[in-house]
Amino acid sequence: MTQHPIHDNPLDPYRAAVEKHGPSFDVTLWASRKSQRLRFKVIAQSVYLSGKRILDAGCSRGDLAAFLIKHRVAFEKYIGVDGLPGVIDFARGRGLERCAFHTGDLLEDAALWKIGDPQVVVISGTLNTMNDGQVERVLNHAWEAASQTLVFNFLSDRHGPKAPEQHWPARRLSTMKLVDWALSKTYDVTLKQDYFRQGHDATIVMKKAE
Repeated sequence: MTQHPIHDNPLDPYRAAVEKHGPSFDVTLWASRKSQRLRFKVIAQSVYLSGKRILDAGCSRGDLAAFLIKHRVAFEKYIGVDGLPGVIDFARGRGLERCAFHTGDLLEDAALWKIGDPQVVVISGTLNTMNDGQVERVLNHAWEAASQTLVFNFLSDRHGPKAPEQHWPARRLSTMKLVDWALSKTYDVTLKQDYFRQGHDATIVMKKAE
């Protein structure tokens, strides 16, 4: 089996995808539109988003915003941030109501997390190409930025033997390490790992004490 290095810059695989595919669905590096929609459905069912200011960290083409609008989730404001100018241009061109999109590196520019004064921070798929140190940095920024809730998904390493095979450039993360990190921040933590066959993917929801 070919061993691939973990990228120093987690945006590199996405930059390569943009060069190859442009701002098409393939740039998201999701396995399929169906799997993307299922992850979005879990997020929308796990967190009350109506009337909320949402920051989507690593928003890519704005597909989550489009999903929420299609399913009539009445959020107050959606802010999407991504490091790829081409996909942000595409997202802006979609004309999604109550949505704004910004280009920037969330690992390097802490000010990006404050845009729109988010109540809810969403991270969907963004962690998959990061090393452990980068994952922790991003999650710490996200938790500090969210005034109410942080929700993020990742590829679980506590999956069953018949889980879908995972291919580079994405990588599985330590589920128990992430749960432990979440519990170090708040007692109000939910782990959901039943929406893909054999626990392939997991979602953690963290709420701040009121």
